[in-house]
Parts: sequence; structure tokens; C-alpha cells
Amino acid sequence: MNNNPIGIFDSGLGGLSIWKDIQSLLPNEEFYYLADSRHAPYGDKPPEEILRLSIKNTEFLLERNCKLIVVACNTATTNAIAYLRDNYAVPFIGIEPAIKPAALHTKTGKVGVLATKGTLGSSLFHHTASNHAAGITIIDQIGTGLVPLIEAGEATSEASRALLLKYLTPMLDAGVDQIVLGCTHYPFLMPLLEGLLPDHINVLDCGMAVARQTQRVLLEKQLGHTSTEPGLSHFYTNKSPDILNKMLGQLNASGDVKFIDF
Repeated sequence: MNNNPIGIFDSGLGGLSIWKDIQSLLPNEEFYYLADSRHAPYGDKPPEEILRLSIKNTEFLLERNCKLIVVACNTATTNAIAYLRDNYAVPFIGIEPAIKPAALHTKTGKVGVLATKGTLGSSLFHHTASNHAAGITIIDQIGTGLVPLIEAGEATSEASRALLLKYLTPMLDAGVDQIVLGCTHYPFLMPLLEGLLPDHINVLDCGMAVARQTQRVLLEKQLGHTSTEPGLSHFYTNKSPDILNKMLGQLNASGDVKFIDF
């Protein structure tokens, strides 16, 4: 299975930020990325619907012989990854908000978390916060409306800026010095965040941590690709290939992009 591809799925295009970090660390691997943009966002869906979609996405990637699957969506991780690990033979890598490094580096003792309703309301989020942020004040905020804007290719629009300012203001007023992006779509907001936040505030996402975990699992399972040539990346979307290509362009990346009725 070494030369089989790595599969990645997300509720849409946000997981491209995860793919980019993994691909940069493992450039010889082949990737299949599935963007379930038609059903984005997952964050406001009931758990049983998130599980159904996650199973569907997983089986799409397994049909393409993926040797490992990255669940590049916080909400799908919290609601589905335990089931997926119990019911499929390949390894699964999940996503977890970067609360631990934020708690370790805060000097004010106050950390902001911007995430979806599904992530902030999950038991995994509360478990992570209680385990790694004891004594730290967490100011969490549901990023309502941000994912649809990003999915529409409007991550840097005035509408996105206005929403971000609304959501960041309570965090800034509370004195946070770390802000955790708890949704894989949100790194596409970095151009706006850099303009809205003071220099002393650190913004964290989980992309490189996920990449390093993927590398570790491949080594442990002896599943690393044997080729020394750059690997190919294949992207599938059930909505707009043009927007997917636009977001790949923002990452200075490219690949084989296809529409699927999925």
C-alpha cells in the first residue's frame, strides 16, 4: 500500500489549508482531496447528518485506494472520527483546535477561539480545553456566516471583514493575546486578520501539527511513498471548480481539479 494515495476530505474548501501543509512536508506523496462544498457548512448540521456525510466521503476516498484518510474538518472530526476508526481499516488523522499551544504561550492568560457551532459545542472541544487550558480564560466565538463566504470565494471581501471585526471585538476587549482558528476554512481569512489584529496577538491553526501527525503515522505503519518524484494531487468538488482553482491559486498551488455530482 505504500504507493497508494493519501485521502483528505472536508465540508468544502477549507481543508485545502491542511492539504497544503501536509503536501509541503510530504511532497512525494499522492493526494486525493474531496471538497463536499454542496453540503457546507457542517458546523450547523445535526450529528447524525455529519456522520452520514463523513461515511460517504470516506467511502469515496477508499474507492480510490487511499491508504490513510485525513478528516480535514473540525466538526467531522468531533462527530465522526471515532466511528470511522472503528469501522474502517485505514488510519484516520483528525483535526483539533490548537488550544494547547495557545495556552502554553499566552502571557495574559486569555485565549480566543473562533470556530463553528458544531466544534464549540462538542465534547472533544470541552475535553481539550479542560485538559490543556486549566486556569486559562477562553473567549469562544461561533463564526456564523464565515464558511459560506469563504466557499463563495469571498474570504477577503468587505462582508467577511465586517463579520470578523464583529467576532474579534469581544476577544480584543477581553485582552486575549492568542487566537485559535478552530475551523480549517479560517486560515483563508489571514489577509484580513493581519489587518485587523494588533501585532502582539498570535494566530494559531492546526495545519502543520496535522501534517506532522500524518508523517508520524506513515512512518509507524510503514506506509510512506517509495518514489523520490513529486507526487500528484487530485481535487474533487461537488460545487464550483472555478472557486477551488481560485483558492489553490491563493496557496500558490495547482492540481487536477474535477467536478463530481456527489
